[in-house]
Amino acid sequence: MNIDRTEFHAWMERVMQRFDLLAEKIHKVEQRHNSIDGEELLDNQDVLQMLKISSRSLQRYRSDGKLPYYTISGKLYYKLSDVHQFIRESFHRPEPQRKATG
Repeated sequence: MNIDRTEFHAWMERVMQRFDLLAEKIHKVEQRHNSIDGEELLDNQDVLQMLKISSRSLQRYRSDGKLPYYTISGKLYYKLSDVHQFIRESFHRPEPQRKATG
């Protein structure tokens, strides 16, 4: 089979348009599955990396009610805003040291 250059470019253009359409559809599906009420959802791995903690620590934060989570199709997710709030609440300013009297 032998095609000329113009026909080849037209064919490649159609292929690339199909790829672009597929990429848009994939992006829409990902957004739908990774957000709730328009807010980004993070999975366990995302939160573990973000907070630099162990999976046991994350489980303890869930159990203690310190970090809200959602179960979707058997998988755990966290709202990005909840994780940010958890970080703010977990941040403790060091207390000023008192001078020893003696």
